[in-house]
Amino acid sequence: MNYLWAFLVGGAICAAGQLLIDRTSLTPARILTGYVVAGVALSALGLYGPLADFAGAGASVPLLGFGHLLAQGVRQAVAEQGLLGCLTGGLQAGAAGIAASLICGVLASFFGKSRDQN
Repeated sequence: MNYLWAFLVGGAICAAGQLLIDRTSLTPARILTGYVVAGVALSALGLYGPLADFAGAGASVPLLGFGHLLAQGVRQAVAEQGLLGCLTGGLQAGAAGIAASLICGVLASFFGKSRDQN
């Protein structure tokens, strides 16, 4: 049942993004940025934590989950370090995922061949 809920919640988040792309004049970059900010806002309101606990990877993998991760990292760092945690908490919380994506990108560049886009 956990897999079903993860699929449905993650699919709903992705479907909402696709609807925004299809039905509005927003660029994909603005939608992606909006998703991260929405994840931070929902986390600050205490709404995203229960959804992430319920849906697991279906809520933590999309960009809303990245915003939630940043907000949780800042909250924890502020509790431990004070005001300096505002600047360091988000990066500390997201460091493993950011590093993994950078390493995978570099490795993929070794095996891929760049071509002219035109």
